[in-house]
Formats: sequence, C-alpha cells, structure tokens
Amino acid sequence: MSLFLISLLAGVLTVLAPCILPLLPVIVGGSITDGPANKKKALVITLSLGISVVLFTFLLKISTVFINVSPTFWQFVSGVIIIVLGFATLFPKLWDMIPFMGKLNRSSNAVMSSGYQKQSFWGDVLVGASLGPVFTTCSPTYFIVLATVLPVSFTAGLIDILAYAFGLSVSLFCIALIGQRLVGKLNNASNPHGWFKKALGVLFLIVGVAIITGFDKKIQVYLLDGRVFDVTRIEQKLLQNNAPSTTLLPENSQQDVDIQSSEREGGTSGAAVLTEKKQEFLTQNQKQKQFILAPDLSTIDGYVNTDGKAITIADYKGKKVVLLDIWTYSCINCQRTIPYINGWYTKYEDEGLVIIGLHTPEFAFEKVQKNVENAVEKFKIKYPVVLDNDYSTWRAYGNQFWPRKYLIDIDGYIVYDHIGEGSYDETELAIQKALKELNDRLGEKVSVSGGVIKPENITIADPSKIGSRESYFGSARNEFLGNGKSMTSGIQTLILPNTINPNTLYLDGTWNFSSEFAEAKSESNIVIKYKAKDVYLVASSIAGSDFEVFKDGILVTRETGAGSDVDPTTGKGTIKEDRLYKIIEDNDYGIHTLRIHIKNGGLQAFAFTFG
Repeated sequence: MSLFLISLLAGVLTVLAPCILPLLPVIVGGSITDGPANKKKALVITLSLGISVVLFTFLLKISTVFINVSPTFWQFVSGVIIIVLGFATLFPKLWDMIPFMGKLNRSSNAVMSSGYQKQSFWGDVLVGASLGPVFTTCSPTYFIVLATVLPVSFTAGLIDILAYAFGLSVSLFCIALIGQRLVGKLNNASNPHGWFKKALGVLFLIVGVAIITGFDKKIQVYLLDGRVFDVTRIEQKLLQNNAPSTTLLPENSQQDVDIQSSEREGGTSGAAVLTEKKQEFLTQNQKQKQFILAPDLSTIDGYVNTDGKAITIADYKGKKVVLLDIWTYSCINCQRTIPYINGWYTKYEDEGLVIIGLHTPEFAFEKVQKNVENAVEKFKIKYPVVLDNDYSTWRAYGNQFWPRKYLIDIDGYIVYDHIGEGSYDETELAIQKALKELNDRLGEKVSVSGGVIKPENITIADPSKIGSRESYFGSARNEFLGNGKSMTSGIQTLILPNTINPNTLYLDGTWNFSSEFAEAKSESNIVIKYKAKDVYLVASSIAGSDFEVFKDGILVTRETGAGSDVDPTTGKGTIKEDRLYKIIEDNDYGIHTLRIHIKNGGLQAFAFTFG
C-alpha cells in the first residue's frame, strides 16, 4: 500500500485519535450554530480546517521567522479564538454593544465578533482554521511525511499531506452532518437565545480553556493509558507493512517500558532487548518482519562537531552502525547519560559506531546554537550533535521522552530502543552485536571490543525514592503553583503562606509570568517542599542574579547538601547562563523544605527537577 493511501486513511482515523476527541464538539457545534441542516456551513468549517493544516505545515517548514516561537503560542492562539467564538454564541447581542466591534462589522471584517454570530462565511472559516495547528500533532503518518518525504521530494510530500488533509476533512464533514441530524430533532436548537445555543457557547468556552491550559492533553493521556481509541496502533501496522519508515517499535520487538515519572524525568526504563536467534544474524526478510526502518533527520536547524557539514542517517546506511541519542542540554536525566555515551564513542568509533546527538529543545533558549555549542563543550561531547528545533525528527520517531536512544543497524533498521536512564550494560551489548554484524557483512577483520564501560563518579537516581514531580514556573504549565493564580500570564505580587504543602511551588515577591518562565522583578523567594536527594533548577538571568539557598531553614553547606552551583562555604550562587543549576546534591533521600532567596531581580525560573 502506498504512503499516499496510508496518508488518506490516516486523515480519516485522526478524528478518533485521543488528542482530537475532546475537540470534536467544536467542529459539530460550529456547524449547527444557525440551524441543524446547514450542509454548506459544515463544509466550510471542515475544509477550512483541512486547508489550515496544509498552510500551517508549510508555514513552519518554510519560514524561519517562526523557528523560535514556542509551540504553546499556537496552542494559546487556537484556544483564545475558540473562547471568543464561545462568547459570541453565548451572548449574541454583546458584540453589537461594543463600538469597536460595530466598526469592525461595518468594515466587513467581522470574523471574531457578531459576524460570526450572524453566520458570516468568515466566521465559519475561523472556526475550522483555528484548530489546524492542534490537528497537526495527532498522526504518526503525518510526521513520517514531514520527516522523510518532504525533504526528498516537495511534490510527493505535498501530495501526501493533501491526502491526509482530505481524509481528515471528509471524515469531519460526515461527523458534522451526523451531528446536525441528531440536533435537528431538538426543536429549540435554532433559537439564538435558547438553551441549546447557551450550552453550545459554554462548550466552546470549556474547550478553549482546555486547549490553553493543556487539559486536552491530559484527556489524551488518560485515553491512551486506557487504550481507548488508540488508532495510532492501526497506523503503525500499516506503516510497518509499507516499509519506508515509521515511528514506534513493532509489537514483536520485545519492548518493556516502565516510565517512572514525567516525560522529562523518564528515570530508568526497560529496553527492547535483542533476542538471540538460531543463527547469529537475521536475514533481510527476518529484519523486515521484526524491525522498522529508521526515519532520517528532518529539517535540521544547526550542526555541531560536523566541521560545518550536514549529515544524515542515510549517509551511514550500509557503512556504519548509528546510535541516535535524543536529548536536551538542560535535562538532568540527559546529562547523567552523557558519560556513558562519551565512553561508547571513544571505545567504538574506530570499530564502526557513529553517534548522533539529536538535540530537541524543551525551552526556547535551548534552540540557540551557541548555547548548545557551550553545553557540548562543557560535557566534552565529541560526536556530532544536530539541532531539531522544530521537533520534526522527534515527531517522526513518535518520541515523547528525554532522553531516548535508538540503535540503527547496517541496514537502517531500529534494532534497539531505550527510554530514559539506565540499562547501560544492555545498550552496550546491543551496540556490540550490531557492530559484529557490520564487520561480518563488510568483511572487515576488526575485532569488536568486549566488556562494558563503567564511568567514574556517576550519580544514579533511584526513581522509587523520588517523591516529587517536575514543577514548572511558566504560565503554560504551572498548575502546581500554591499561591497566586496558576496558568495565568502577567505580573503578580505574592506572599508566602503559613503552611507549605508538599510538592507545591510557592513564590514570594513580584513576579512576571510568561508562557515558559516566571521572572523575579525584585528581591524574591522560591519555596518548595520536596522528597528527593537532589534538586535542580532550570534558570537564566540576563544581568545575573545572586541567590542564597536554605534547606529546612538553614543556609546550606558542603555537609548539608550544597549543589555544585552553590558555594559550599557561603550557600550562595549566581545565575546568569541559560542552563540547569545544581542547587541541592544531598547524601541521601529525604523530605525537606527548600528556600531560594533571590537578592535582585532579573532571574528567570523555568522548572524544578529532582533526582
């Protein structure tokens, strides 16, 4: 089956994906705001959504203007538009009372105001177009096209994406018509002041708020955990049979994944362990049935340690074994794996191993190549590192975690996949086996090194003893903010409460909340009660911010757990660079209250992580 047909079917299946189900009420509701039998309205909305998927795709792929725009920005824009349309439906006369909106209508640009309530064509377009960016994140087939087809052939990629958008639009149109027919049985549905329209307006508001706050993603995770409507597994099967590349390991590749905490705090997980067959190496036919081909690097935004040359995974097919390490430099879990990866590079480089670090940023400052170059130098990384700022390669692999390692054999198949830290011995043994096959196939007389490396002075976290989750400061994800208004941008002046609850973030002083971080405007405090051994803070400050660290009310010292970024004699430190700071590095796990006293404004706090 061609990728074109799979793309078409993927578009149809996407409407049942967990990330789309919470949004279907907007599609159905938007198509019945002026009566249940308007097929033209349903057609305009669904076609607008399909077109916006295509346009949004090429906007991000072609224009470098948007490269540093956080993905949460598009999430916010979509949510705001849906909320505005919800108010327009809930209060049909409200917009006519606002002078600005009246002027907007007279100039025939009533897209987000009463023009929508009066059933304008552009209002219908807006309903569909506003959801385009959301719908582009829900199909592995879609990202396969982006990562592997578009870079090679613009025409073929465009055709496949159009097929995906067409399948999506047709299925949504059918759902909208079914919804219209069901609503047609309600006599009060077409009354602009009736209960049905009021309920529809409230529904728009709920969905809009869910998109902005990310609650729709929580619904997605719940549905996936329950294996409800997991249509992506159907796509995986089709893609495996189609052969060019796909996103996840097939079911028969023996994967045992145990994620202990959040995406970034992946901890230690199981891995896809290679099972021994009767013969030492698999045939091509056996590999095709058991493994999948690795997607190539897509629209890379920068190269480090490559002498300025662009590299691809395809460059090494038939010549080398490739270990692809997905990481980001402010992630402590990623940092703890680097000594092992450096050791493997040194040990096996001359025996046929190529390591590529795929740097996919979590925060905007991690998109800056100079910052990545500084981190590469600090961590003594000698292997190539490529910048995946637009997440296109990350998505092509269907990845959701930092760090993650994919081992790609001589034929381009993913023969080993490991999430998080740990399983270093298993990973190295998998590397050795792939190198033995490489040398056997190439007729090389190179002896593959045995044994496993054991880097010195490596801290290994025990996820079972960590009782605190990653906590974010930015308004897009600070749902654990204990005082003040969470999930809200802008300036807030906060006071510490008398009671400090566990695993809750508290701030004192005046803070300016943006999507990714909270910035201290003057002398301030950060307080959190945690259960862990180590505490790390992702932070930045343009002019430099001095701080003091208190644990359980006492200034920290070397003996009481001062981290490497804190002076062990004074308990003080300075934040300036955009990176992860090691605040507490204790001798044992325990429950403690941490207070970071910021002496001057300018500190930008992004996230707490624990080890």
